[in-house]
Amino acid sequence: MNAPTRNYDPIPPRKVAFLGLGVMGYPMAGHLARAGHRVTVYNRTPAKAEAWVKEYGGASAATPAAAAAGAEFVFACVGNDDDLRSVVLGEQGAFAGMAAGAIFVDHTTASAEVARELHAAARASGLQFVDAPVSGGQAGAVNGALTVMCGGDAAAFAAAQSVALAFARAVTLVGAPGAGQLAKMVNQICIAGLVQGLAEAIAFGQKAGLDMKQVLDVIGKGAAQSWQMDNRGKTMVDDQFNFGFAVDWMRKDLGLVLDEARRNGARLPVTAVVDQFYADVQALGGGRWDTSSLIKRLK
Repeated sequence: MNAPTRNYDPIPPRKVAFLGLGVMGYPMAGHLARAGHRVTVYNRTPAKAEAWVKEYGGASAATPAAAAAGAEFVFACVGNDDDLRSVVLGEQGAFAGMAAGAIFVDHTTASAEVARELHAAARASGLQFVDAPVSGGQAGAVNGALTVMCGGDAAAFAAAQSVALAFARAVTLVGAPGAGQLAKMVNQICIAGLVQGLAEAIAFGQKAGLDMKQVLDVIGKGAAQSWQMDNRGKTMVDDQFNFGFAVDWMRKDLGLVLDEARRNGARLPVTAVVDQFYADVQALGGGRWDTSSLIKRLK
C-alpha cells in the first residue's frame, strides 16, 4: 500500500506508536515513518504489522502496552468503542505501557461517551487523551490529506497537532473531550443526506433519458457541486461501488449518530431514513460497497 510522495514540514523526530493497521491506520502510520518519526506499530493480526515494518521500517510489538512503552505519542485507529477499550485498558493496554505525560490520540470513529471515559481514565493515570476522528476516507489516508477534528485539552492537542500533520491537511481542536467525535457525527449526517440526494438525482436523470455524465459536468459547476458529486457521481452512473467507504462502516457511524441524538434530543428524520436505506443495501449484499451504492435501491 504505497503512499504517494509527500513533502513533510520538518519537526524533530518523535518516538510514537500506532495501534491498528487497517485501511486507514496502515498508511497513516506510514506517513509518520516517512516524516522521520520512530514508529512502533501494533495490530491484532501480527502479519499486518510485520508487512508494515517490511515496507516502512520501524518496529512492531506484540501488545498495545509494549508498542506504547516509551512513546511520546500513541495514535490509534481501530473499529469501534469496544475495540478501542481493548487496546487502551487492561494489563496489556496502551495506558499500562505509557509513561506519565504521554499523549494518546484516538482516530477511531467512536462514541463521544467513550472519548470522555478514556479522557478521564488517562487523566487519572497521569496521561493525556485526545479524541481525533478523521474525514477523507482511504484516499485521504493514503495521500496524507485527512481532516482531523479533535476534542480534548488545549495543551495536549497543541503538542500532538504538528505530529499528526504528517498524515493530515488540517488538524483542528473543536472543543472539550468528546467534541471531536460529535463533529465527526455532524460530518456523517451531512454525507448521508448528500449521497441520498445525489442518488435520487442521478436515478431521476437516467429515467428521463439524460446523459448523466454530461449533466453532472454541467451542474457540478454550479450550486449543486459537492465532493460527493465530483468524486462519486460518475461512478454511480457506471454502477461501480467496489471501493471507498463501506456501507457497513457508515451504518456503524450512523448508529453512533442516532444514539447520540436520542441522548441530546436532536431530531434527525432524514438521517434515520437514510440509515434504513443503507440497511436495504446491506440486504442486497452490499455491505462492503462504497456508500454511494445508495443508488442501487432506486434501480
